[in-house]
Amino acid sequence: MAALGAPALARWPRLVVAGRPLHVGAPSRAGHNRWSKVRNVKGPRDAARSRLFQRLGLMLRSAAREGGTDPALNAQLANVVEQCRAKNMPKASIEAAIHGAERAAAAAARLLYEARGPGGSALLLEVLTDNPRRSQQDVRLILTRHGGTMAEGARHGFEQKGVVRVGPRDLRGHAVSLEAALEAALEAGAQDVCPDEEEEEEEEPVLKFICEPSALRTVRERLEASGLRPLSAAIEYLPRDRVTLPEGTREQAQHLLQALGDCPDIVRLYHNIR
Repeated sequence: MAALGAPALARWPRLVVAGRPLHVGAPSRAGHNRWSKVRNVKGPRDAARSRLFQRLGLMLRSAAREGGTDPALNAQLANVVEQCRAKNMPKASIEAAIHGAERAAAAAARLLYEARGPGGSALLLEVLTDNPRRSQQDVRLILTRHGGTMAEGARHGFEQKGVVRVGPRDLRGHAVSLEAALEAALEAGAQDVCPDEEEEEEEEPVLKFICEPSALRTVRERLEASGLRPLSAAIEYLPRDRVTLPEGTREQAQHLLQALGDCPDIVRLYHNIR
């Protein structure tokens, strides 16, 4: 039974089982002296982690304000807490953010910006902010600097799907095999399973199970019941089709995605670039 490591994933084909496509693809990774490594690798990673925790804290406060501070009675908050734990956010920071919602002056607005990037690529930006005008100006400036623009209609290139992210090892600590992932997807009612391309730092890739939004909770519960370890469950925008950009345009698009990723108000970034 093949373990779900990066080499194995590179060989996973697109599979069709019982009339439904179940596919798996592949992710990626990056390394003279010790100070160089600390400065060039650890520093940026720490900065990225700090920005991530800042976003998660904002999401926690927003969810707590909307549905209460008890995760047992607030499904949205429970899901964000699950995401925080999966990203190793300290427990004290999670609790401080939740209880900070009671002291927050104003509720954050959740917005969805549509945009076009280099080569006609489509972007959706999920924003959480207490100052929508400032956020829109910041996002517009980033887009303009990197060959993008705000554009209505970009969302038509995406569809909403339920996405359950599952750890590469099951609840007993065993690596999840190809057969186990496919079997779990079928039994849980998921449509597709693939490695999560966003988890670039992970030695073993996180798995992404995709389903209809209405089936999200059921699929998550069934995956956990099958012995897998769910990390998060949320409704996301997935591209209907992906575009392949030429090398120069692709590099420009990568700079744009990085700049948008550094914007603290953007909590989720979706694109259709292959």
